[in-house]
Amino acid sequence: MEARLNYFADPTASKALKHVMAAGKIVQDSPLPPTTRELVALRISQINGCAVCVDMHTKESSAAGESPVRLNLVAAWREATVFTEAERAALAFAEAGTRVADAAGGVSDEVWEHAAKHYDEEQLTALALMVSFMNLVNRLNVIARQPAGEYEVGQFH
Repeated sequence: MEARLNYFADPTASKALKHVMAAGKIVQDSPLPPTTRELVALRISQINGCAVCVDMHTKESSAAGESPVRLNLVAAWREATVFTEAERAALAFAEAGTRVADAAGGVSDEVWEHAAKHYDEEQLTALALMVSFMNLVNRLNVIARQPAGEYEVGQFH
């Protein structure tokens, strides 16, 4: 399988992606816990069907020491007992922020308040940015049909 588009070879896309990736780096360096960022990125990518991002975030999480059990249960996090309450709040926030068209009103007050019990304002801001960033890159990759399986840990760092 070959991608429909090579964003990095296109002059307009490469200019835009330079800024998108810089924004992603800022979110990566935010005070949101790294484990939470990776779980959120993985779940959003699963929802959006972004194979290349599922590949990337599974491998990055695994390399950082995340257990295979937790990675395998991200898609079923509501029923899984292996996530902390803070992680569950972040995953609920990520799903609500991703399924905006499905969940009229987006992130409900209940989901927001649950996340606010576990994360301070700077972390909540980082979480909102992370959800938005992942949805952007997922959509770019899905549109171009970026193939999965070839990602190497640290490739974009």
